[in-house]
Amino acid sequence: MIILLVSFFVAALATLIAVRGSAQHLSILGDTERSQPQKFHSRVVPRIGGFGIALGVIAGLALAMPHISSGRMTQLLVLAGASLLVLGVGLLEDVTKRITPRQRMLVTLLAAALTLWLAEIGIERTDLAGIDPALQIVGVSFLLTLFAVSGVVNSINIIDGFNGLASMCVAIMLAALAYVAHEVGDTLVFSCALATLGAVLGFFVWNYPLGLIFLGDGGAYFLGFWVAELGILLVQRNLTVSPIFPLLLCAYPIFETVFTMYRRKIVRGRPMGLPDATHLHSLIYRRIMRWAIGRQDAAALLKRNSMTSPYLWVMCSLTAIPAVLWWDNSTVLQLCLGGFCVFYVLVYRAIVRFRTPKLLLRNELPWSLSKSAG
Repeated sequence: MIILLVSFFVAALATLIAVRGSAQHLSILGDTERSQPQKFHSRVVPRIGGFGIALGVIAGLALAMPHISSGRMTQLLVLAGASLLVLGVGLLEDVTKRITPRQRMLVTLLAAALTLWLAEIGIERTDLAGIDPALQIVGVSFLLTLFAVSGVVNSINIIDGFNGLASMCVAIMLAALAYVAHEVGDTLVFSCALATLGAVLGFFVWNYPLGLIFLGDGGAYFLGFWVAELGILLVQRNLTVSPIFPLLLCAYPIFETVFTMYRRKIVRGRPMGLPDATHLHSLIYRRIMRWAIGRQDAAALLKRNSMTSPYLWVMCSLTAIPAVLWWDNSTVLQLCLGGFCVFYVLVYRAIVRFRTPKLLLRNELPWSLSKSAG
C-alpha cells in the first residue's frame, strides 16, 4: 500500500507543478487545436499529464525494487526504459505537434520489440482456436506481441476524449491487474500495477472534473504501454491466469478502436486515421448530455464534458468485473467478451438512432450525476 501512496503523492505534486508551470506557455504545451471534431473543451489546457504520471511511477518502482528478486530486476528495468521511450515520443508530439501517428507507432513498436528481445516479455498462448498452434511458427509470437501492444496503446489514446475518461478506465484496468497478480503471488506485476495505479490517481485529481491538465499523447501512450505489457507478463509468468483475462480487461478501448476502423473505412469509406466525432463517448456527449444543449458558456461545456465520463467508466467496468471474477476460466471470459461486443454495438446503434436506452438516461441513473458535477 505504501507504493500506491508514494506514487500517488509524487504524481499529484508533479502534475500540480506542471499545471502551474505551463500557464505561461500554453501556446506550446497546451491543446490549442480546439477546432478538430474530436475536441470538446472550451479553453486551452496543458497536454503534459504524462510527465507527472511517469514521475509517480518511477517513485513507486524505486520503493518496490527491494521486494523484486534479482532475477526479475532486468524485466523491471527494461519495462521502465521502454515505457519512457514511448512517453518521450508522445510528449514530443504534445509539444511540437509535428510527430505523425505513423512515427509514434513506429516508436511504440520499437519499444515493444526491445521489451520482447531484452526482457523476453511476449505472447506465448492465447486460448483462442487456431492461434496457439501458429505461435509455434518462428516470428508469429513476435508479430502478435507487437500487434497487441501497439493496439492497446492506440486504443487508450482513442478513448482519451473527456476529463477523467481514459485515466479512470486505465485505473480500473490496473486495479484488476494488481488484484489478480496478488492472487497468484506475482510480486513484480503487482508492484508495477500498484505504482502505476497510484500515479494515475494522482493525475486524476487534477484532470477530473475540472480538466486542469490532459494526458496528451505522452500520457496515453505511456499508460497503454504499461497496461499491455503487464497483462502479457502476468499471463506469461502464471499459467493459471487465462490469456483472455487481459483481453477482456481492455475490451472497451480495443473494441472502440476496431469498431471505429470498421465504421470509418467500411461504412463511410473514409481513411481510418481521419479524426471524427462519432466515437461512443462523443455520441454520449452530444446526445445523452442533451440537458446542457442551448448553453454554450464555459461552465456548461465543462459540466457536459465531465458528466460524460462516468457513463464510459461503467462501460469499462462491465468487462473488468467479470475479468476479475473469472480470471482463470477462458471459456467464461470468451463468452463475456462476445457478450460485451454485442452490447456495445446495440448501445451504439440505439444512440445513433436517438433511441437512448432508459438505463442511460439521466433520470434513470442510480446516482445523481447532477449533484456530483458540483
